[in-house]
Amino acid sequence: MRMTWRIVAITFAVAALTMGGCGKKSKETYLVGVTGPFTGDGAQYGEMFRMAAEMKADEINEAGGINGIPLELEFQDDKGDPKEAANTAQKLGSNPRVLAVVGHFNSSCSLAGKEVYNSMGVLQLSPGSTNVTVCEGGDWTFRNVYRDDFQGYFIADFLKYVMGYNRVAVFFDNDDYGRGLRDAFAERANEIGLEIVEEEAYVRDTQEYTPQLTQIMAKNPDAIFISGLYANAAMILTQARNLGLETPFIGGDGLLSSDLVTNAGKAAEGVVVTCPFLPTVGEEKTQKFVKDFEARYGTEPDAWAALAYDAVGLVAEAIREAGPDRKAIRDYIAAMDSPEKGYDGVAGLTYFNADGDTMKPLIVAVVKDGAFVPYEKQAEDLELAKETVSVAGTAEVEPTEGS
Repeated sequence: MRMTWRIVAITFAVAALTMGGCGKKSKETYLVGVTGPFTGDGAQYGEMFRMAAEMKADEINEAGGINGIPLELEFQDDKGDPKEAANTAQKLGSNPRVLAVVGHFNSSCSLAGKEVYNSMGVLQLSPGSTNVTVCEGGDWTFRNVYRDDFQGYFIADFLKYVMGYNRVAVFFDNDDYGRGLRDAFAERANEIGLEIVEEEAYVRDTQEYTPQLTQIMAKNPDAIFISGLYANAAMILTQARNLGLETPFIGGDGLLSSDLVTNAGKAAEGVVVTCPFLPTVGEEKTQKFVKDFEARYGTEPDAWAALAYDAVGLVAEAIREAGPDRKAIRDYIAAMDSPEKGYDGVAGLTYFNADGDTMKPLIVAVVKDGAFVPYEKQAEDLELAKETVSVAGTAEVEPTEGS
């Protein structure tokens, strides 16, 4: 009996210590969700999201938090899959402590989560989804990256007026991102007389591209436009070069990943990519971000890291100025509707139109000696760039400066 009481006494003592410890750990925090493809084919994008978000949160907390309250992040893996994205949106939205969500990366995932965020009244701020329809009809959905109609128009103009090509083939991922970028490109190509001699589609888990590449080779295009992501593009490039196809390739921002070069090797040399950010281009604060990121993680940040970093900073500003209330945060961001009210981040100025869309100037990059570097000609070399930046009624922005 005495042994039993000793056990009970010890149990109470341990419980008291545990409760005391939990009490210390339960300090109030402001919770923000971050979701993206942390596993799967787009894992490198998700990893860049995660690292940049953590870095920004740590910087905020080291500077005293948000009005003295620490910022806490909750990460949810959507695996780049729309069904999983709807689940992660539900998990984050149903947690009343989650004040806002940074994500998703894939357009199909942002679209899948949009109705959930709308119904639960929680802000979704995407640093990566570029499909034209992502923000349409979603009062709670915003993005701090440009739309595909702008990017698609620009690529068509750049191919014809800067690179001097007249006949192109299109190889596109049959998902929301791939189709949306392809559609915008095709619309502009038709307007300016850029002939599309062949279109081929693929799905995300495709491994063999020889049949489509053979069809493209038969049409002898001046260039091939890949409207998809880096994992598939690396296989396309490798198989194309193995077939002896030396035609130049160009792609949208989905190709911007160091894994494109790692996986494709020499086959990636000379590939041209449009993107919203390059580590070697930007002002002092951008270069500080790049330096700090490299020091912390031992790798260079990509565009998605920069945009995720800015997205966390933008949400933190909204919490600080509007308070820890979901609707107040959403309304604060919606009111950032002019350059004067915008958020000046490492990836440029962010402000929104009535649909929640923003416009970022494009940078043109090329793979040279195994790295993405600024292409020799940039937007200012293209007179029509000023026409394309105002596409779809978005706020007009001056084209980016070249290197």
